[in-house]
Amino acid sequence: MPTDPTAHLQVIADHVARYHDEVAEMVPAQQAAQRDDVATALVEAERALRTATRLLRRAAKLTTAG
Repeated sequence: MPTDPTAHLQVIADHVARYHDEVAEMVPAQQAAQRDDVATALVEAERALRTATRLLRRAAKLTTAG
């Protein structure tokens, strides 16, 4: 683990943001296939990943405020 928690949190946030983008890209195909159950689950995951990204970036910012 890096010694700089701010940098580490920023890297994690970037990875989670990429996962968010990947999940978001999957939604239209599931909707087109009329797999509403899968699409709904993916949209929920997308929201959770967006929230996780925001919270990780907030945590990174707070580590520099101390």
